[in-house]
Amino acid sequence: MAASFEDGNSLFDFVVKDGNGIKGLVDSGIVKVPEIFVHPLDERIEKVDEKGSKEHFLTVPIDLSKLDGPDHDQVVNDIVTSAKTLGFFQAINHGMSLDLLESLKDAAHQFFAQPPEAKAVYRRGVSRSPLVTYYTSFSAEKDKPLEWRDYDSMVYTTDGDALEHWPKECKEVALDYMKLSAKMIRRLVEILVGSLGVNLEDSKLESLIGKKVVNMNFYPNCPNPELTVGAGRHSDMGTITVLLQDDVGGLQIRVEEDIVAGRKEEWIEIPTIPGALVVNLGDALQILSNGRYRSAEHRVRTTSKQPRVSIPAFCSPTPTAKIGPLPQQVELDGGPLYHEAIFKDYMALFFGNAHDGKKCLDFAKISTI
Repeated sequence: MAASFEDGNSLFDFVVKDGNGIKGLVDSGIVKVPEIFVHPLDERIEKVDEKGSKEHFLTVPIDLSKLDGPDHDQVVNDIVTSAKTLGFFQAINHGMSLDLLESLKDAAHQFFAQPPEAKAVYRRGVSRSPLVTYYTSFSAEKDKPLEWRDYDSMVYTTDGDALEHWPKECKEVALDYMKLSAKMIRRLVEILVGSLGVNLEDSKLESLIGKKVVNMNFYPNCPNPELTVGAGRHSDMGTITVLLQDDVGGLQIRVEEDIVAGRKEEWIEIPTIPGALVVNLGDALQILSNGRYRSAEHRVRTTSKQPRVSIPAFCSPTPTAKIGPLPQQVELDGGPLYHEAIFKDYMALFFGNAHDGKKCLDFAKISTI
């Protein structure tokens, strides 16, 4: 028998404050999406034609094993082109084994399969670990309506801290994934910044990717997927994100209109490719490049058939780092397009609001009026 709630506040308390999450709500036997999860018509997500997405030129994966080989220049060109046109690509032969990636997805399912009380010890505001947060939606107090997602967020400081503080169900495999993702991201930043004609000192490079976080996202099966969203449209705030998605699908990327290229604005669904990782650029890199590179606006739909997991590894500037357009790019472009900011202030803006496209990045733009 489905659980009943007197009003939206008691439902919010059950899901968010008590740590039952959306999985707990689904496990209670609900047969209809509650009102606090129902999104406006213009924000709801339809499933994009899968055939069309698979044929889209932007979904062709890039083989990273060809870097430093005979095809090095072509791979660099593919990475740079993807960064300029959409801020997204899929990577294959990236240095992570299929066993590692499968173990990571299994660990995510194992964590979220636990009883609510086992996950609730990590809930935001009362977590027993200084490096772990378990939560629902994005910023639940700000989200109106809520998103259909539970997540476990793990901050990386040192290997020792991760092994001591991260959940035992996933700490070892998540740590391996975070470290390998950070290595890949460092190489990609070197390539992208180098393509702008800039060689960064190690200290500056590290300041751009020094904040490292790995999340495990869980999207429970939904009785009315047409009414809600797994994640609202947004771009990531950081430098680069590496994402592992399972074979359920649901990630969509916004393609902006390009009249010259004859491309219309549309959302494309990213096909799942065994062993591939999704790479998307964040706002910090768009600011750094003075708009030459794009942060990827994306969203996630829900499904009624089965739960979905995804595991993003985020590399962002350190909180005290200044983020602003590279001087060399500003000189080339004839002026900056974005204000310089301390990254912790940009983080506060990002987490202080609900998902709303690229509004945070718009806030950082210098007005031309």
